Amino acid sequence: MGFNSARINAEDLDPLSHNNADIDEYLEVLCMKGGGWCNDVESCNGRKFSHLGSSKYFENEIPFEGILSNKQDENPDFYNWNRVKVRYCDGGSFTGDGYNKAGLYFRGQRIFEAAMEELMSKGMQYADQALLAGCSAGGLAVIHHCDEFAAFFPRGRRVKCLADAGMFLDAVDVAGNRTLRSFFRGVVRLHRSSRTLSRKCISHINPTSCFFPQNMIPLIRTPLFILNSAYDTWQVLESLATPRADRQGVWTKCKRNYAFCNGNQMKFLQGFRNQMLNELSSFSKSRRNGLFINSCFAHCQAERKDAWYAGNSPEIGNKKIATAVGDWFFDRSKIQAID
Repeated sequence: MGFNSARINAEDLDPLSHNNADIDEYLEVLCMKGGGWCNDVESCNGRKFSHLGSSKYFENEIPFEGILSNKQDENPDFYNWNRVKVRYCDGGSFTGDGYNKAGLYFRGQRIFEAAMEELMSKGMQYADQALLAGCSAGGLAVIHHCDEFAAFFPRGRRVKCLADAGMFLDAVDVAGNRTLRSFFRGVVRLHRSSRTLSRKCISHINPTSCFFPQNMIPLIRTPLFILNSAYDTWQVLESLATPRADRQGVWTKCKRNYAFCNGNQMKFLQGFRNQMLNELSSFSKSRRNGLFINSCFAHCQAERKDAWYAGNSPEIGNKKIATAVGDWFFDRSKIQAID
């Protein structure tokens, strides 16, 4: 038994969803679900009997909140759009194209293509405006598939992408090693992602480096919005200060409550923030791209009711995340927000 192709569970697509412009248009938000990765046979075997490895174990319902909410007071710009969420069960950010002798199929790329073809046949081909979004591993999938998604639509349509918490950095951990690089190397090899990653990228650097978004975003032609915390909690826990890197447990209290981080630890985290901003410096110079980098200790914000557009949601320059994304998508203003 292996990783199975995902069923397409979408709301009925209405080609005449009404927006705020007094005309009927077909509007589409497509969200790629996250859920981490597996980098070896053991970890992939551990996923295949769960919703992260097989469509047999999918949840019956997934809450639609934040950018997927159908309530105007929670989601002012996208509440009346068709909203679809693509389930995640390949463990490779929809980049895999391989098979393992242990009986594991890595078909992330084919799942993505099948999902797109299914949705296009159900009416998405008529979309006047479309947004591909995703969180975490789904956010990384957005970065890898953004141009591919845009290519499904005729020229002249407004098609853009939103990567939420997908800016995973090739960073040095507290022990001086590169934990995430080693992990992603296993993902790319096992899933044979080199078959599907950007040809332009892997013609210059190795496939593992091309899996990192910092090396992919300069190549993306489609307008892209990067939403990320400069102190991304997943990366702090799983890349920077893992138990293996912090064998003495020096970071334990800091990871549980950042108020307990000492001066040296905050300096280290500040260095991570600076690396993220440096990697995004060229990206931010393009008017077509958008940026919202806040200083919350968080991971994934676009699909969270409390982070997207609630009364106490994060703001930069008096703009909440929902407002910033909407202003960017509809070209109301340039959004390069950094806290």
